[in-house]
Amino acid sequence: MSTTTEPPAVAEAAAAGATKRSGRGPWRLVWDQLWAKGAARFGLIAVGVLVLAAALAAPLGSLGGWSPEEFDKRAIDPYLGGLPRGDFGGISARHWLGVEPVTGRDLFARVLHGGQVSLLIAFTATAVVVITGTLAGIAAGYFGGRTDALLSRLMDLTMSFPSLIFMIAMMSVAKDMNRILLITLVIGLFTWPGIARVVRGQTLSLKHREYVEAAKVGGARSWRILTREILPNVSGPIIAYTTLLIPGMIATEAALSYLGVGVRPPTPSWGQMIAESIVHYETDPTYFLIPTAFLFLAVLAFTLLGDALRDILDPRGGRS
Repeated sequence: MSTTTEPPAVAEAAAAGATKRSGRGPWRLVWDQLWAKGAARFGLIAVGVLVLAAALAAPLGSLGGWSPEEFDKRAIDPYLGGLPRGDFGGISARHWLGVEPVTGRDLFARVLHGGQVSLLIAFTATAVVVITGTLAGIAAGYFGGRTDALLSRLMDLTMSFPSLIFMIAMMSVAKDMNRILLITLVIGLFTWPGIARVVRGQTLSLKHREYVEAAKVGGARSWRILTREILPNVSGPIIAYTTLLIPGMIATEAALSYLGVGVRPPTPSWGQMIAESIVHYETDPTYFLIPTAFLFLAVLAFTLLGDALRDILDPRGGRS
């Protein structure tokens, strides 16, 4: 029987590569796989730019000569117009993306502040959904019995409602409440069952694993098993689902604002800006296209990033 021996240089290179890979943590491996995907890399960069631009809306808006004081007086207040509109939306060195028709409010400052509101609602609503759904899903999957039956029926009941119609109705009734807080709670109320079902299924597959049974035999309490054994092992699907949830939140907020039941003027948001631009589409298309492009880019970027994370973190794929 013959055996083949690798050359020393090849063997040393293979050993060095194995050592290097073994020294990386799991999240470093996830990052390497994420950065290696072209679509995911584009989504990651676009998300970073959008979030940074929204966070720095006030100073960035002033780069074009639009000071925070002017924004407060003119770019927000619908009754105090900015400079008169010129040709092609008034694009100039002072107004990088032009100005709004009639009011003359600076579009660059408005779209940045609108992104700030839209992303804030999307992130806070996603946090409410993820926390609520994760707690409900883990409790239903781990404890089973009546707890599982009750929470599962509650998930079914919530998902059976025509959510958009109920969101519009609730937003129309609660007129005096803070709109950002109200949108966050309303979206969270109708969206948490999706992630709860994912977490419940993962918990059911983990609750009878050897390490969980060993923790039970060792006398560990339920909360310790849930936080130390179950939750870390379902964190991958939760992260992937969260990233895919954000673009849906952005689109939902835009739809509510477009229909007139979201944030109210003078607070800007992408959906509200699109609704305001419809009547001026034929005479000034840039007013419609600019907030639409930002909304499209945000949804696309988060979707590409979420798809890549789902592929990498899927425990059934065995790729991480």
